[in-house]
Amino acid sequence: MVILNWNGLHFLQQFLPSVIENSPGCEIIVADNASSDESVAFLRAHFPEVRVIRHESNLGFCEGYNQALRQVEATYYVLLNSDVAVTPGWVAPVITLLESDEQIAVCQPKINAHQHPHLFEYAGAAGGMLDTLGYPFCRGRLFEHLEDDNGQYNDVQEVFWATGACMFVRASVYKEMGGLEPAFFAHMEEIDFCWRVSNAGYKVFYTGHSQVFHVGGGTLHKSNPHKTFLNFRNGLAMLYKNLPLSELYQVIVFRILLDWLAAFRMLVAGQKADAKAVLEAHVSLLKQASYWHNRRKLQPVKKKLKELKGIYAGSIVWEYFIRQKRTVKEL
Repeated sequence: MVILNWNGLHFLQQFLPSVIENSPGCEIIVADNASSDESVAFLRAHFPEVRVIRHESNLGFCEGYNQALRQVEATYYVLLNSDVAVTPGWVAPVITLLESDEQIAVCQPKINAHQHPHLFEYAGAAGGMLDTLGYPFCRGRLFEHLEDDNGQYNDVQEVFWATGACMFVRASVYKEMGGLEPAFFAHMEEIDFCWRVSNAGYKVFYTGHSQVFHVGGGTLHKSNPHKTFLNFRNGLAMLYKNLPLSELYQVIVFRILLDWLAAFRMLVAGQKADAKAVLEAHVSLLKQASYWHNRRKLQPVKKKLKELKGIYAGSIVWEYFIRQKRTVKEL
Protein backbone atom coordinates (compact mmCIF):
# COMPACT_ATOMS: atom_id res chain seq x y z
CA MET A 1 0.00 0.00 0.00
CA VAL A 2 1.64 3.21 -1.18
CA ILE A 3 0.64 6.69 -0.02
CA LEU A 4 2.05 9.45 -2.22
CA ASN A 5 2.96 12.53 -0.20
CA TRP A 6 3.92 16.08 -1.08
CA ASN A 7 4.01 18.52 1.84
CA GLY A 8 1.13 16.63 3.42
CA LEU A 9 2.39 16.47 7.00
CA HIS A 10 -1.02 17.46 8.40
CA PHE A 11 -2.73 14.68 6.44
CA LEU A 12 -0.18 12.10 7.58
CA GLN A 13 -0.69 13.17 11.17
CA GLN A 14 -4.46 12.95 10.81
CA PHE A 15 -5.00 9.84 8.69
CA LEU A 16 -1.93 7.58 8.76
CA PRO A 17 -2.67 6.12 12.23
CA SER A 18 -6.05 4.80 11.04
CA VAL A 19 -4.49 3.35 7.89
CA ILE A 20 -1.95 1.42 9.97
CA GLU A 21 -4.55 0.29 12.51
CA ASN A 22 -7.13 -0.84 9.95
CA SER A 23 -4.83 -2.45 7.36
CA PRO A 24 -3.42 -5.55 9.04
CA GLY A 25 -1.15 -7.65 6.86
CA CYS A 26 -0.42 -4.74 4.49
CA GLU A 27 2.98 -3.18 4.03
CA ILE A 28 2.53 0.60 4.40
CA ILE A 29 4.82 2.72 2.25
CA VAL A 30 4.96 6.50 1.92
CA ALA A 31 6.46 7.76 -1.35
CA ASP A 32 7.58 11.33 -0.74
CA ASN A 33 7.70 13.75 -3.66
CA ALA A 34 10.56 15.89 -2.28
CA SER A 35 8.46 17.52 0.43
CA SER A 36 9.82 20.70 2.00
CA ASP A 37 7.84 20.27 5.21
CA GLU A 38 8.64 17.86 8.05
CA SER A 39 6.82 14.88 6.56
CA VAL A 40 9.79 12.53 6.38
CA ALA A 41 11.13 13.50 9.80
CA PHE A 42 7.68 12.93 11.28
CA LEU A 43 7.42 9.47 9.75
CA ARG A 44 10.84 8.41 10.96
CA ALA A 45 10.20 9.70 14.46
CA HIS A 46 6.66 8.39 14.98
CA PHE A 47 6.16 5.55 12.49
CA PRO A 48 9.50 3.79 11.95
CA GLU A 49 7.60 0.71 10.74
CA VAL A 50 6.43 2.67 7.67
CA ARG A 51 8.77 2.33 4.71
CA VAL A 52 9.69 5.66 3.12
CA ILE A 53 10.67 6.03 -0.53
CA ARG A 54 12.09 9.50 -1.20
CA HIS A 55 12.03 11.10 -4.64
CA GLU A 56 14.62 13.78 -5.33
CA SER A 57 12.07 16.08 -6.95
CA ASN A 58 8.31 16.48 -7.19
CA LEU A 59 7.48 13.92 -9.88
CA GLY A 60 3.75 14.54 -9.72
CA PHE A 61 1.08 11.95 -9.05
CA CYS A 62 1.74 9.73 -12.04
CA GLU A 63 5.50 9.36 -12.10
CA GLY A 64 5.65 9.61 -8.33
CA TYR A 65 3.67 6.39 -8.16
CA ASN A 66 5.39 4.78 -11.14
CA GLN A 67 8.87 5.16 -9.70
CA ALA A 68 7.80 4.14 -6.21
CA LEU A 69 5.96 1.02 -7.35
CA ARG A 70 8.98 -0.17 -9.31
CA GLN A 71 10.57 -0.64 -5.89
CA VAL A 72 7.67 -2.63 -4.43
CA GLU A 73 7.15 -6.38 -4.71
CA ALA A 74 3.52 -7.37 -4.12
CA THR A 75 0.59 -9.22 -5.64
CA TYR A 76 -1.65 -6.18 -5.36
CA TYR A 77 -0.83 -2.49 -5.22
CA VAL A 78 -3.02 -0.07 -3.30
CA LEU A 79 -2.69 3.56 -4.38
CA LEU A 80 -4.04 5.61 -1.47
CA ASN A 81 -4.23 9.38 -1.15
CA SER A 82 -2.81 10.84 2.04
CA ASP A 83 -6.15 12.56 2.78
CA VAL A 84 -8.21 9.35 3.03
CA ALA A 85 -9.68 7.98 6.27
CA VAL A 86 -10.12 4.22 6.06
CA THR A 87 -12.51 2.03 8.06
CA PRO A 88 -12.13 -1.29 9.89
CA GLY A 89 -12.15 -4.23 7.47
CA TRP A 90 -11.90 -2.03 4.38
CA VAL A 91 -9.19 -4.11 2.63
CA ALA A 92 -10.67 -7.62 2.76
CA PRO A 93 -13.78 -7.12 0.56
CA VAL A 94 -11.69 -5.62 -2.23
CA ILE A 95 -9.06 -8.36 -2.14
CA THR A 96 -11.81 -10.99 -2.06
CA LEU A 97 -13.31 -9.49 -5.20
CA LEU A 98 -9.96 -9.36 -6.99
CA GLU A 99 -9.27 -12.98 -6.12
CA SER A 100 -12.68 -14.09 -7.38
CA ASP A 101 -11.74 -13.40 -11.01
CA GLU A 102 -8.25 -13.12 -12.50
CA GLN A 103 -9.59 -10.78 -15.18
CA ILE A 104 -10.47 -8.16 -12.56
CA ALA A 105 -7.38 -5.94 -12.59
CA VAL A 106 -8.57 -2.78 -10.84
CA CYS A 107 -11.04 -2.15 -8.03
CA GLN A 108 -12.15 0.65 -5.74
CA PRO A 109 -14.27 0.88 -2.57
CA LYS A 110 -17.11 3.29 -1.90
CA ILE A 111 -15.76 6.85 -1.48
CA ASN A 112 -17.66 9.24 0.79
CA ALA A 113 -16.86 12.87 1.60
CA HIS A 114 -14.87 13.21 4.81
CA GLN A 115 -16.41 16.57 5.73
CA HIS A 116 -19.95 15.40 4.86
CA PRO A 117 -20.00 11.62 5.38
CA HIS A 118 -23.60 11.27 4.18
CA LEU A 119 -22.53 12.42 0.70
CA PHE A 120 -20.54 10.62 -1.94
CA GLU A 121 -17.15 12.16 -2.69
CA TYR A 122 -16.35 13.89 -5.96
CA ALA A 123 -13.26 11.86 -6.85
CA GLY A 124 -14.64 8.37 -7.36
CA ALA A 125 -17.92 8.09 -5.45
CA ALA A 126 -19.40 4.67 -6.32
CA GLY A 127 -17.32 3.92 -9.42
CA GLY A 128 -16.54 5.83 -12.57
CA MET A 129 -18.36 5.95 -15.90
CA LEU A 130 -17.81 7.69 -19.24
CA ASP A 131 -20.18 9.15 -21.81
CA THR A 132 -19.86 8.92 -25.59
CA LEU A 133 -17.93 12.19 -25.76
CA GLY A 134 -15.41 11.00 -23.19
CA TYR A 135 -16.70 12.99 -20.22
CA PRO A 136 -16.12 11.12 -16.95
CA PHE A 137 -18.65 10.99 -14.13
CA CYS A 138 -19.47 8.67 -11.25
CA ARG A 139 -22.32 6.75 -9.81
CA GLY A 140 -23.19 9.13 -7.02
CA ARG A 141 -21.70 12.25 -8.65
CA LEU A 142 -22.64 14.17 -11.81
CA PHE A 143 -20.35 17.15 -12.31
CA GLU A 144 -20.63 19.14 -9.03
CA HIS A 145 -23.76 17.40 -7.75
CA LEU A 146 -23.13 14.80 -5.04
CA GLU A 147 -25.80 12.27 -4.11
CA ASP A 148 -26.73 11.37 -0.56
CA ASP A 149 -25.54 7.89 0.32
CA ASN A 150 -28.72 5.97 1.13
CA GLY A 151 -27.26 2.57 0.38
CA GLN A 152 -28.25 2.75 -3.29
CA TYR A 153 -24.71 1.76 -4.33
CA ASN A 154 -24.00 -0.93 -1.74
CA ASP A 155 -23.43 -3.31 -4.62
CA VAL A 156 -20.62 -4.88 -6.64
CA GLN A 157 -20.50 -3.46 -10.13
CA GLU A 158 -18.23 -3.50 -13.15
CA VAL A 159 -17.42 0.12 -14.02
CA PHE A 160 -15.34 2.04 -16.53
CA TRP A 161 -12.82 3.58 -14.14
CA ALA A 162 -11.75 3.44 -10.51
CA THR A 163 -10.55 6.44 -8.56
CA GLY A 164 -6.85 7.07 -8.04
CA ALA A 165 -7.69 8.31 -4.55
CA CYS A 166 -8.06 4.69 -3.43
CA MET A 167 -7.29 2.21 -6.18
CA PHE A 168 -6.44 -1.47 -5.82
CA VAL A 169 -4.49 -2.79 -8.81
CA ARG A 170 -3.19 -6.22 -9.71
CA ALA A 171 0.58 -5.60 -9.74
CA SER A 172 1.22 -7.73 -12.83
CA VAL A 173 -1.29 -5.69 -14.83
CA TYR A 174 0.11 -2.38 -13.57
CA LYS A 175 3.50 -3.44 -14.92
CA GLU A 176 1.99 -4.78 -18.15
CA MET A 177 0.28 -1.43 -18.79
CA GLY A 178 3.45 0.52 -18.04
CA GLY A 179 1.87 2.25 -15.05
CA LEU A 180 0.22 5.65 -15.09
CA GLU A 181 0.74 8.03 -18.02
CA PRO A 182 3.84 10.02 -16.92
CA ALA A 183 3.13 13.09 -19.06
CA PHE A 184 -0.22 13.68 -17.34
CA PHE A 185 1.59 14.67 -14.10
CA ALA A 186 -1.78 14.54 -12.31
CA HIS A 187 -5.53 14.34 -13.04
CA MET A 188 -7.38 11.96 -15.38
CA GLU A 189 -4.53 9.46 -15.01
CA GLU A 190 -6.67 6.77 -13.40
CA ILE A 191 -9.29 7.04 -16.16
CA ASP A 192 -6.65 6.69 -18.84
CA PHE A 193 -5.13 3.74 -16.98
CA CYS A 194 -8.45 1.96 -16.58
CA TRP A 195 -9.26 2.58 -20.25
CA ARG A 196 -6.01 0.92 -21.27
CA VAL A 197 -6.76 -1.93 -18.88
CA SER A 198 -10.18 -2.44 -20.48
CA ASN A 199 -8.79 -2.23 -24.01
CA ALA A 200 -6.37 -4.99 -23.00
CA GLY A 201 -9.27 -7.25 -21.99
CA TYR A 202 -9.26 -6.84 -18.21
CA LYS A 203 -12.09 -5.67 -15.94
CA VAL A 204 -12.51 -2.71 -13.57
CA PHE A 205 -14.81 -3.10 -10.57
CA TYR A 206 -16.38 -1.23 -7.67
CA THR A 207 -17.46 -2.76 -4.39
CA GLY A 208 -19.77 -1.04 -1.94
CA HIS A 209 -18.81 -3.59 0.72
CA SER A 210 -15.76 -1.47 1.54
CA GLN A 211 -15.85 2.22 2.44
CA VAL A 212 -13.39 5.07 2.90
CA PHE A 213 -13.73 8.83 3.41
CA HIS A 214 -11.81 11.31 1.26
CA VAL A 215 -11.07 14.98 1.94
CA GLY A 216 -10.27 15.81 -1.69
CA GLY A 217 -8.42 18.77 -3.22
CA GLY A 218 -5.70 18.55 -0.63
CA THR A 219 -2.83 19.12 -3.05
CA LEU A 220 -4.37 21.18 -5.86
CA HIS A 221 -7.69 22.91 -5.20
CA LYS A 222 -10.35 22.80 -7.92
CA SER A 223 -10.22 26.61 -8.21
CA ASN A 224 -6.55 26.49 -9.26
CA PRO A 225 -6.16 27.30 -13.00
CA HIS A 226 -3.36 24.75 -13.27
CA LYS A 227 -5.87 22.07 -12.33
CA THR A 228 -8.10 23.36 -15.15
CA PHE A 229 -5.16 23.11 -17.54
CA LEU A 230 -4.34 19.54 -16.51
CA ASN A 231 -7.94 18.35 -16.70
CA PHE A 232 -8.59 19.78 -20.18
CA ARG A 233 -5.22 18.79 -21.65
CA ASN A 234 -5.24 15.31 -20.16
CA GLY A 235 -8.87 14.77 -21.11
CA LEU A 236 -8.16 15.32 -24.80
CA ALA A 237 -4.90 13.39 -24.68
CA MET A 238 -6.72 10.45 -23.09
CA LEU A 239 -9.23 10.39 -25.94
CA TYR A 240 -6.48 10.51 -28.53
CA LYS A 241 -4.60 7.67 -26.88
CA ASN A 242 -7.49 5.27 -26.43
CA LEU A 243 -10.27 5.77 -28.98
CA PRO A 244 -10.36 3.61 -32.12
CA LEU A 245 -9.84 5.49 -35.38
CA SER A 246 -13.51 5.03 -36.34
CA GLU A 247 -14.61 7.15 -33.36
CA LEU A 248 -11.59 9.34 -32.75
CA TYR A 249 -12.01 12.40 -34.95
CA GLN A 250 -15.74 12.88 -34.43
CA VAL A 251 -15.36 12.76 -30.66
CA ILE A 252 -12.28 14.98 -30.62
CA VAL A 253 -13.96 17.67 -32.75
CA PHE A 254 -17.04 17.74 -30.50
CA ARG A 255 -14.88 17.89 -27.39
CA ILE A 256 -12.80 20.78 -28.69
CA LEU A 257 -15.95 22.74 -29.49
CA LEU A 258 -17.36 22.03 -26.03
CA ASP A 259 -14.03 23.01 -24.47
CA TRP A 260 -14.23 26.39 -26.21
CA LEU A 261 -17.79 26.79 -24.99
CA ALA A 262 -16.62 25.99 -21.46
CA ALA A 263 -13.84 28.57 -21.79
CA PHE A 264 -16.39 31.16 -22.91
CA ARG A 265 -18.59 30.38 -19.88
CA MET A 266 -15.55 30.81 -17.63
CA LEU A 267 -14.73 34.13 -19.25
CA VAL A 268 -18.30 35.41 -18.77
CA ALA A 269 -18.18 34.25 -15.13
CA GLY A 270 -15.01 36.29 -14.57
CA GLN A 271 -12.72 33.25 -14.45
CA LYS A 272 -10.19 34.64 -16.91
CA ALA A 273 -7.29 32.52 -15.68
CA ASP A 274 -9.32 29.32 -16.10
CA ALA A 275 -10.48 30.30 -19.59
CA LYS A 276 -6.87 30.97 -20.53
CA ALA A 277 -5.88 27.59 -19.06
CA VAL A 278 -8.29 25.80 -21.41
CA LEU A 279 -6.70 27.43 -24.46
CA GLU A 280 -3.22 26.72 -23.12
CA ALA A 281 -4.22 23.07 -22.72
CA HIS A 282 -5.08 22.85 -26.42
CA VAL A 283 -1.84 24.56 -27.44
CA SER A 284 0.17 22.21 -25.23
CA LEU A 285 -1.50 19.19 -26.82
CA LEU A 286 -0.56 20.38 -30.30
CA LYS A 287 3.03 21.10 -29.29
CA GLN A 288 3.35 17.56 -27.94
CA ALA A 289 1.52 15.92 -30.84
CA SER A 290 4.38 13.57 -31.72
CA TYR A 291 4.65 12.36 -28.12
CA TRP A 292 0.92 11.59 -27.90
CA HIS A 293 1.01 9.89 -31.29
CA ASN A 294 3.76 7.59 -30.05
CA ARG A 295 1.83 6.87 -26.84
CA ARG A 296 -1.23 5.99 -28.92
CA LYS A 297 0.77 3.44 -30.89
CA LEU A 298 1.78 1.60 -27.70
CA GLN A 299 -1.75 0.21 -27.34
CA PRO A 300 -2.57 -1.88 -30.44
CA VAL A 301 -6.13 -2.79 -29.38
CA LYS A 302 -8.64 0.04 -29.10
CA LYS A 303 -12.20 -1.13 -28.57
CA LYS A 304 -15.26 0.86 -29.59
CA LEU A 305 -16.99 2.56 -26.69
CA LYS A 306 -20.09 0.36 -27.02
CA GLU A 307 -17.87 -2.68 -26.41
CA LEU A 308 -16.73 -1.39 -23.01
CA LYS A 309 -18.45 -1.53 -19.64
CA GLY A 310 -19.50 1.62 -17.81
CA ILE A 311 -20.25 3.68 -20.94
CA TYR A 312 -23.31 5.94 -20.94
CA ALA A 313 -24.80 5.97 -24.46
CA GLY A 314 -25.46 9.69 -24.55
CA SER A 315 -24.09 13.08 -23.53
CA ILE A 316 -23.77 13.77 -19.82
CA VAL A 317 -23.27 17.47 -20.64
CA TRP A 318 -26.67 17.58 -22.36
CA GLU A 319 -28.42 15.63 -19.61
CA TYR A 320 -26.93 17.70 -16.79
CA PHE A 321 -26.90 21.26 -18.13
CA ILE A 322 -29.89 21.19 -20.50
CA ARG A 323 -32.22 18.54 -19.05
CA GLN A 324 -31.20 19.30 -15.47
CA LYS A 325 -30.68 15.67 -14.44
CA ARG A 326 -28.70 15.25 -11.24
CA THR A 327 -28.41 11.53 -10.51
CA VAL A 328 -27.33 8.45 -12.43
CA LYS A 329 -30.75 6.94 -11.82
CA GLU A 330 -32.36 9.80 -13.80
CA LEU A 331 -30.17 9.22 -16.86
